Amino acid sequence: MSTYETITVTHPQDHTVLVTLNRPEVANAMNTQMGLDLLAVFDGFCAAPNKQRCVVLTGAGAKAFCAGGDLKQRNGMTDEQWQDQHLIFERMVRAIIACPVPVIAAVNGAAYAGGMEISLACDFIYAADHARFALTEVTLGIMPGAGGTQNLPRAVGPRRAKEILLTGKPFTVQQAYDWGMVNRICKADTLVAEALETAAAIAANAPISTRQVKHAVNYGMNMDLQSGMMFEIEVYNRMVPTEDRREGIRAFNEKRKPVYKGR
Repeated sequence: MSTYETITVTHPQDHTVLVTLNRPEVANAMNTQMGLDLLAVFDGFCAAPNKQRCVVLTGAGAKAFCAGGDLKQRNGMTDEQWQDQHLIFERMVRAIIACPVPVIAAVNGAAYAGGMEISLACDFIYAADHARFALTEVTLGIMPGAGGTQNLPRAVGPRRAKEILLTGKPFTVQQAYDWGMVNRICKADTLVAEALETAAAIAANAPISTRQVKHAVNYGMNMDLQSGMMFEIEVYNRMVPTEDRREGIRAFNEKRKPVYKGR
């Protein structure tokens, strides 16, 4: 297994990868190396989707999921250095979004700026009951540039998103849940366990099916309904000739749990 400087990658249960942002001394703030580490690990998931069936992404420590970009590292950067670093962050977020297997964010604390953008790049979010969220970029003379202006409106609607984006004000996990951004609020000490439980349920299903569902939703959201329906059938037909489709029907009729192999 590869080792990384700013993240840890473990396999806590069958078919599931747990990725942990591991700079708790600075609230898991993203420096250049964290961007490179996350890019490398998610590029690996994209290149070999059969090696895992679900990914859980969380942060080390009890206080923060990710505080956003490491502003101490950014202090004094030239424009060129800033843009070079940001390109790494852009590629990293795109790799998370492009990950073919489902990704669950387990937000264990504050998710601010780029940290919130990372959580929004995941397929859905479980969050600890003390978590808080904010896109604070406008208070620093910049704006979200890692998907925040695109993923947030898709999660909470454009009017709510513009309020969040334009004020830069933090909001609570209960608000995030009420607005549809967070799927489940968890006790801090059970957050990762609950995310892993859901990951296990996903991983028990046919892996081609779960990947194709994600593919259909992500691409269909950018189409009109009729085109999306047509795209859904194209995606659906990918599963008809698979061994897993035949195994699923056999297992149902034989009243047993299916054994899926991803082919």
